[in-house]
Amino acid sequence: MRIPIAVSARHAHLSSNTLQKLFGEGYELRVHKWLSQTGQFSAEETVSLIGPDGRLDHVRLMGPPRERDQVELSRTDEHVLGLAAPLRVSGDLVQTPGLQVLGPAGCVTLAGGVITARRHIHMSPADATQLGLHDRQSVSVRIDSNGRDLTFGDVIVRVSPDFRLELHLDTDEANAAGVANGDFGEIELTPSGTGELRN
Repeated sequence: MRIPIAVSARHAHLSSNTLQKLFGEGYELRVHKWLSQTGQFSAEETVSLIGPDGRLDHVRLMGPPRERDQVELSRTDEHVLGLAAPLRVSGDLVQTPGLQVLGPAGCVTLAGGVITARRHIHMSPADATQLGLHDRQSVSVRIDSNGRDLTFGDVIVRVSPDFRLELHLDTDEANAAGVANGDFGEIELTPSGTGELRN
């Protein structure tokens, strides 16, 4: 099966509490664009991220707000900021570094929550059944990009009724393979076909 690709640039998922500190009491995110995953959107609002060695401006926020703050960066972004974030599945924030987040109404120092997201495929239970896959399984995805063909290993399968079929790559990964939003890849199982996510 061909898998549609979505390129995920640096972004932040913030809690309601953090949003109030950055934008003001009672502030609610405005929808910039609805995403393919059910109920998720990129917001009109952006923030600045400040690390030990540098700063990134105009970093897009994602909605709706989450219970815990999470900032997702590429390896290139980390070099700019002077951080060494672990490679993690979304939501796994134990022992992750923090940074400063600057908004129009204030600045918040996050004690943790900064990660580089592991490349992954969102899919519904019906997609998983059709492909013979299960949640947290590891697969490879082959990309034919007309001159920059590349096979990504260690791609984690994430299964939920709310998910729609989509491979998420960060900007470094997409640039390496010469792909953009709307391109496609093809799933290949790991040699044993039974690879599992390991933290």
